[in-house]
This record gives sequence, structure tokens and C-alpha cells, in this order.
Amino acid sequence: MSIELPDRVRLRPATVPDGGILEGPRVLRRLPEGVEERPYELFALRPLGRVIGAEIGGVDLAEPLTPALHAELNRALLEWKVLFFRDQDITSAHQRAFAANWGELETNPFIPQGETEDTTRFTRSASMPGFENIWHVDVTFRPAPALGSVLRLIEVPPIGGDTMWADMAAAYDNLPEDLRERIDGLTAVHDFIPGFARFSDPELLLRHQDAFPPVEHPVVRTHPETGRRTLFVNQAFTTHIAGLDRDESDRLLRYLFSRAHVPEFQVRFAWRPGSVAFWDNRATQHYAVNDYHPYARVAERVAIVGDRPF
Repeated sequence: MSIELPDRVRLRPATVPDGGILEGPRVLRRLPEGVEERPYELFALRPLGRVIGAEIGGVDLAEPLTPALHAELNRALLEWKVLFFRDQDITSAHQRAFAANWGELETNPFIPQGETEDTTRFTRSASMPGFENIWHVDVTFRPAPALGSVLRLIEVPPIGGDTMWADMAAAYDNLPEDLRERIDGLTAVHDFIPGFARFSDPELLLRHQDAFPPVEHPVVRTHPETGRRTLFVNQAFTTHIAGLDRDESDRLLRYLFSRAHVPEFQVRFAWRPGSVAFWDNRATQHYAVNDYHPYARVAERVAIVGDRPF
């Protein structure tokens, strides 16, 4: 990319890699076009980021949700993309019951189970390091990736172990217009093997590869509830863009992957005992910071079955 300067300026010519200079104001739009800010009546909400992330107060996740509370929490989820709850004294059963308000719970054959098949358990220790420190969207190797996930930490390390989320609608909004036009309508291939091959038993992967063939999803999906256009490729599971040669696909994907790294699109959450996070998997990517070795970090996650991206 050449840098054009006014005629009166006599600096030496300089070029930078395409996309290399991106400083300045960002488009930070949290709500869809035409949606107005409304107060929440059934709980307190404290924003943690400009476009993503809010802490919810006054909700006990051990109690069943009323229809009104469910509707208001769903509105908060759509508007803030990830919700955080502190000081929750809940069991795995409470966690599953809360998530089930949003739909059927899915299973994941590649991650160890908790007390039920629809609970995944991440046990990290000095002898079992974490591998979730990559920006990703859960299970995009499925034809219908998860709607969302609910995560609670059972053992919190004394230092580190935060989780970060990125708003991928904000990432899409900030792409150059010509790039948005270029990628709208493209599809990308997603496969479970790259995301699990580095740390999983090859025999486990082999047993499931016929059940989970590669799938194609739009590079830019439309959120089924908000209508927002959302960048939908991720480093863990997206292998290539259909119809492009490998070099062009790799160059384009490297740039699109990097959009999750922009701090203005992110929120970072420091876990404490009793904390729970609930995120919209259709609108976000997340990254588990792996800076707590050799301390233990134990978490359980339940995921809600989603729909096919369009």
C-alpha cells in the first residue's frame, strides 16, 4: 500500500504491507441498525466493554427463569454478546438447566465429559496444559454450530487464566468496503481435524472423521436474531475459502483471522470462584489465556444446539 501525502510534503516515498496501517477511529456499533437502547428492568447490567461484554447482577442461576427474565436475558445476550455472572453457587445440573432455556444441549465427542454427556470438562494442570489459547468459534465443524455456551470455572488458578471474547460484527463493520464486497457471498471450509489433531488421540479422531466431514459456511454469516453481518471464519477450524487457490485463500484468511485481535472489539474477563460466562457463539470468537502454568484450571461447559449459518 502506497502512502499518499500532500504535494507540499517532501517526505521520502514509503510503502507498507496491505492492511498494515489501521490506526484511527473504529466503527464501534453495539446494537443493530434501528434498535434503540432500552433499560433492563429485572436485573442490573454493568458494561465491561464498549461493544461486547456485560456483568449481570441480581440473577440467581440456581433458580428457574421466568419467561420475562428469560426474554430480558436473551435481549442482553443479543446486545452485549457475552454475559457474566458473579457469586453463583451452582451445580452442573443448575448450569445445564440454565442453558436449556435456550434450546437442546449438544454433546462433543472430542472433549472429556463431566457428569453427563452434554457437559464437557476442561482439566488443565502442570501435566495437562491448555490448548484453547487460539481465537476460535466453538464447533464450526458442525453443519449447525452451537448457538451459545455457558462456562463455569470449578477451580480458578491464583493468577492468570482469563478468557477473552471478540465481537465479530464489529470486526466485519470495520473491514474496508471493497473487502466486504469481496467476501460477501464467499464460503469457507471448516474441519474438526486442525483444531484437535495437535493434542488429541489420533484413534479418537479417526473414529469420528466419517461422522464429521468438512462443511462449508458463509465467510460472513447473518445473525438469525439480530440480522447483523458477522465475520465467521476462525483459526481453529477454518481450512480454506472455497473457490480460491491456496495462496490467495491463505492470504485472505490470515487477514480475516487477525480481525479478532483488535482490542477495541474485545472484552477480557478475570475469573473468580462462582463466576459464570454465557456467550453468543454466532456473534463472537473467544480465547482462553494460557498464562497460569503450573497452576490448575478446571472448567465445565455446556453448549446449546444452533442452526445452520446463512
